[in-house]
Amino acid sequence: MSKKVLILILAVVVVVALAAVYFTRTSVPEVATDATGFKIGIVTGTVSQNEDEYRGAEAAIAKYPDLIKHVTYPDNFMQEQETYIAQITGLAADPEVKAIIVNQAVPGTIAAVRRVRETRPEMIFIAGLPHEDPPLLEREVEVTLIPNQPERGKTIPQLAKKMGATALLHYSFPRHMSYAQLAERRDLMRAECEELGMEFVDVNAPDPMGEGGIPASQQFILEDVPRQVAKYGKDIALFSTNCAMQEPLIAAALQTGAIFPEQCCPSPTHGYPGALALEITDEIKGNFPAIMEAIDDKIVEAGRAGRFATWPVATGFLHSIGGVEVAKLALEGKLDLNDIDAVSEVISEVAETEIKMARLSDEGNFYMYIVDSHIFGE
Repeated sequence: MSKKVLILILAVVVVVALAAVYFTRTSVPEVATDATGFKIGIVTGTVSQNEDEYRGAEAAIAKYPDLIKHVTYPDNFMQEQETYIAQITGLAADPEVKAIIVNQAVPGTIAAVRRVRETRPEMIFIAGLPHEDPPLLEREVEVTLIPNQPERGKTIPQLAKKMGATALLHYSFPRHMSYAQLAERRDLMRAECEELGMEFVDVNAPDPMGEGGIPASQQFILEDVPRQVAKYGKDIALFSTNCAMQEPLIAAALQTGAIFPEQCCPSPTHGYPGALALEITDEIKGNFPAIMEAIDDKIVEAGRAGRFATWPVATGFLHSIGGVEVAKLALEGKLDLNDIDAVSEVISEVAETEIKMARLSDEGNFYMYIVDSHIFGE
């Protein structure tokens, strides 16, 4: 082969190589998934079950549009556990998904995590507001985020007493009372009420997962609260363990003049907008200080100042978007999930308020937190 031919062939090879590099660099868009090398899955309830967790997922998608894959679990999750498990395993089937946030972590979560671990042992799981046994769950997932329910067993009666309550009414049902932390919180509430000289009233309400569903449980609340207020007086504080009951509970408290210290999942947007006919406009959507101010105005206008309260941050919203932030930083090697102070700092930044976090035990990262409540109209 002559030298001229050899030079010509080498020139062609170089041109083709340069063209290939140019094509590669200019034809593949630079998106978040390319930059991070991973995606994050998030499973939430629907708007009808708990709007906060769903809106938190929406906020995470708006912030990281190419990073998040979002699915919802069935409203009737107790009867459709296989569907719920399939939602989680479906996310894990995508090899780009490196972490999954489950909020709320309803029954079936442990089974789903174990099934995923069979093929994806490296998957990071973050559980928000778990329904299953805490000691079991903390050994299965990397991080759990949940309000400190045992501590709330004391702080809720104390808050109710501060607001003028002489009695505390606790609505729940056997399924929820089979959850260790909820049962413990109820027992602590009873003991704290006795300590504070308040009457504790325990009422069994229809399970929203049972016959009649959510409408039946909500109708019961609307009908029963006036009966209880007639019996115990207006200075009775109302509490329910179920998300779907919060809006009718607030509405009934407004109508009867009863006290409403906190929701099961404390939040400015949990039950209040619907009960107060408060429109969450685009101007205040996701702006919790503005939403708190709007609720404050409505409560004062209704003549109920000092009778309603909540945390200044939405717990369901926080578990979704905060879970994404924690997972993202961990996948980037910027956060040690075992460092409770570091995790607390991330969640506090997302919440824009101080989060007081404690660990359930040394067996895992089951992180429980508390936030100081705000009493509307004060």
